[in-house]
Amino acid sequence: MSMSTYAREDRQAREPEDPRRAAGARRALSRWALRLALREWRQRVLIVVLIAVATAATLLGIAVGSATPGTPNAGTFGTARTRVELPGSTPHLASVIARIEKAYGAGSVIEDLPITTGQAGGADLRAQDPSAPYTRPLLALDSGHYPASAGQVAVTAGLARLYSLRVGSAWHVPPGAGAAAGRIFAVTGIVEDPSNLLDEFALVAPGQLASPGDVRIFLGISMDSAAASAAGNVIPRSAIVSAPEPSNALVSPATVVLVVSVLGLVFIGLVATAAFTVMAQRRQRALGMLSSLGATEADVRFVLIADGLLAGLAGAAIGAAAAAGAWFWYYPHLETATAHRTDPLALPWPAIIIGLLLAVATSVIAAVWPGRAVAKVPVVSAISGRVDPPQLITRSLRPGILFLVGGLFLLFVSGGWDDGGGNSGRYAILAGLICCEIASALLAPFLVDRLARLAWRAPLASRLAVRDLERYRSRSGAAMAAVSFAVFIATIAIIIASVRFDDALDYTAPNMTSSQLIFYTPGNDLTQVSPGQFTPAAKLAAAKAQADTLAAQLHAPAPLELDVPVSVHVSMPGQPTQNQFGTIISLHGRGFGGTTWVATPALLKAFGISPGEVDPRADVLTVRAGLPSTGGLALVNGAYLGNPPNEPCPAGLCILSPVIQEVSKLPAGTSMPNTVITERAVRALHETPVPVGWLIQAPAALTPAQINGARQAALSAGATVETKNGQLSLGEISNGATLGGLLLALGVLSMTVGLIRSETARDLRTLTAAGASARTRRALTGVTAGVLGLLGAGLGAVAAILAGVVWAHSSLIQTFGNVPWQDIGLLVIGMPLIAAIAGWLLGGRAPSAVSGQPLE
Repeated sequence: MSMSTYAREDRQAREPEDPRRAAGARRALSRWALRLALREWRQRVLIVVLIAVATAATLLGIAVGSATPGTPNAGTFGTARTRVELPGSTPHLASVIARIEKAYGAGSVIEDLPITTGQAGGADLRAQDPSAPYTRPLLALDSGHYPASAGQVAVTAGLARLYSLRVGSAWHVPPGAGAAAGRIFAVTGIVEDPSNLLDEFALVAPGQLASPGDVRIFLGISMDSAAASAAGNVIPRSAIVSAPEPSNALVSPATVVLVVSVLGLVFIGLVATAAFTVMAQRRQRALGMLSSLGATEADVRFVLIADGLLAGLAGAAIGAAAAAGAWFWYYPHLETATAHRTDPLALPWPAIIIGLLLAVATSVIAAVWPGRAVAKVPVVSAISGRVDPPQLITRSLRPGILFLVGGLFLLFVSGGWDDGGGNSGRYAILAGLICCEIASALLAPFLVDRLARLAWRAPLASRLAVRDLERYRSRSGAAMAAVSFAVFIATIAIIIASVRFDDALDYTAPNMTSSQLIFYTPGNDLTQVSPGQFTPAAKLAAAKAQADTLAAQLHAPAPLELDVPVSVHVSMPGQPTQNQFGTIISLHGRGFGGTTWVATPALLKAFGISPGEVDPRADVLTVRAGLPSTGGLALVNGAYLGNPPNEPCPAGLCILSPVIQEVSKLPAGTSMPNTVITERAVRALHETPVPVGWLIQAPAALTPAQINGARQAALSAGATVETKNGQLSLGEISNGATLGGLLLALGVLSMTVGLIRSETARDLRTLTAAGASARTRRALTGVTAGVLGLLGAGLGAVAAILAGVVWAHSSLIQTFGNVPWQDIGLLVIGMPLIAAIAGWLLGGRAPSAVSGQPLE
């Protein structure tokens, strides 16, 4: 009888296992796996940290995505479906409000009366019911209580600092508040508008404003509904009726959370697969001893699954702790950037819990696949350590190409920037992004294979490093896919952020830096009225003296006078005759260039622009990169805007296709002279320069105390000041996305390269014994990190750009016209260089011994 026949008969005669014995064996294996994990904690640090980094990035993305306001509806409309704005001068105002509420249902009414505070934008004396149904999102109590009767008021924190108020103080309404000026109120609390932290107001009880400046009525009915049509139109012609924007925006918080959660899960799976493949290879000898003691293949797989569970639990716990710490540190900065109050604990907890569970489940699933391969290794081979070298598996490119084509097709039909597909369009975008990332993961091993075929002429160390990546293609491919994921997300974020900043006419940026301050002359608040109004000589001189004093107190140079070119005494339809400033407009109706300034010699000198740098033919100097190349523009004076003639661009009122020169030395802030008109163009348009303010450049960022002191000084002179608000610039958003992607990719690279190099430690011992120098060892690590980083970053960037091109196929110029390619270049080129240099510097240590691997 042959040996195989005997073994077959022996298995047939074997009695079934006792379930109790099997359960006891699993408990013993679990205890053994736990003890081994605790003993080998140093070898597991990299794997656990990999999972922790991926988990922390996913959870932090969920928190930021859910806390960022997706649309401005809450800050403008509350929960109302219609807002009606009435001038305070409306005849029989109370009866008009009663008639509107009778026709369309009870509404929430807010009455505002502007008051002068010395800060640009001013503040309002506001009558509002805190319990009104539609305006609750617009009001929150920080301390004290709401005013309940006449003579009581609650103020915002900014007004409390300005007037040195606290709960229990008495507040005298400043001059310039109409009939309310001089009234005395007792402060009962500190309030805020949580949807707009820049909104400064003093809250009084409803009915306390006898002559409001304007009235807002919030209604729960849409004017397009059948009920509103049946009620008829009872709204006066002088009213402004508006409705909230549709809430199906592409970047809504729900969409962001969904995208981040799913893509984060893919990232965790890619990282964990590479990690557990290396862990299974490292544990082969111990698992071989386990098999020699009678463990079955299922038992060996169970040990690897237990390893995955333990590593997943540890990584998820550490990642959750890191994400919590980062979130509690970051959310105040998010509030400042968005001017929106954020409750740090009001998070989508089901999504976070599911994310943690999925992180553990993904870790376990990632441990199953290498566990199946290790369980099939013969016992003798596993114990001896002489395991067969990795086999190169020839796979088809077809799956990767199919996923890529499918993802691009879904993005193509998703609706683009118009989001024509609604909810289905958002899900198509999500599915398309996932398909593109899966395609990157499937295509990554082929890039390694093709590179290895081209490395035969490279130096020895580089050739060995590249061939190691090819030999361990399953590990290097997963690591490359994880790097491409980080670069893919960062590139997509940069492209999307750049779209909001692409229109040079609709210019978006921070208003100024934190060390700058503009002291406006009385009546020329840039945020409230049309600047360029004449200020009486006495007031102008007093304001100039106050600006000089303020600059001296801030240890700043002499203030820079800011002039606006205006047409004098322009009759505006429906408005009193006033000075009207000139600006740049689009003759195709695309936009309005905003406030422009006069390029006086003092202004050019202050920003380091010499006369030789200015083109003698230039009509406009600007820092806006896309403005010189924008077609269909005209430089017009105020009379053209006040009463446009029939002619498209009459001489003397307009300069068609002005010569615009880009000057990078001009400041970029929206309230700063980022676009200036040359004095030659001012004369050609018959305009008059009018001083509207003085720019003060402090040597350091202004403190809250200094800002408050400036507001007090402006208030005493009847003027206003403007300082930096929380608006982010494209550079800040792009740099944040670049830094996040860079750090995430470098973290994955450093830990993955450590895993791959530890897996090839036996080869490194052999090379060292054969006389390989520290330079060779450094080259091995540096080339491994650099090649993985370059291929992964290139794959991620190309996939993201392809996805962006296909998704925004109908608006490519809008999408890619203002992309900061230098940030994407930093990801694709700078990150691999950093990884290669770090690998070179840290990879020269010689192996501790040239002996065989000890038995665990």
